[in-house]
Amino acid sequence: MKPIITNDQFNQVIESDEPVIVKFQAGWCPDCRRMDMFIDPIMEEYSQYKWFDVNRDELPDVAEKYEVMGIPSLLIFKNGEKTAHLHSANAKTPESVTEFLADQKE
Repeated sequence: MKPIITNDQFNQVIESDEPVIVKFQAGWCPDCRRMDMFIDPIMEEYSQYKWFDVNRDELPDVAEKYEVMGIPSLLIFKNGEKTAHLHSANAKTPESVTEFLADQKE
């Protein structure tokens, strides 16, 4: 998962015409650490996406703009538009993340 550390970098990433997933997290967040323990096989299974990571404390304006109220959250973007959002309450297990991604298949 590639880190995004600036607003400009974030805007460039989400403008992709291929769907990208951005994980919003923070270093102090226990649920984020838990997701880190199970996300690698999911990233392999859903390798059609490019995966990125944002520390919401470092880019609070971006988190607010895209309504990231809790972490971890997974957002899918394509052509600069948010197409899906897995809110933190539903992002606590591998099953919930996999189900969310399976629902995105066209």
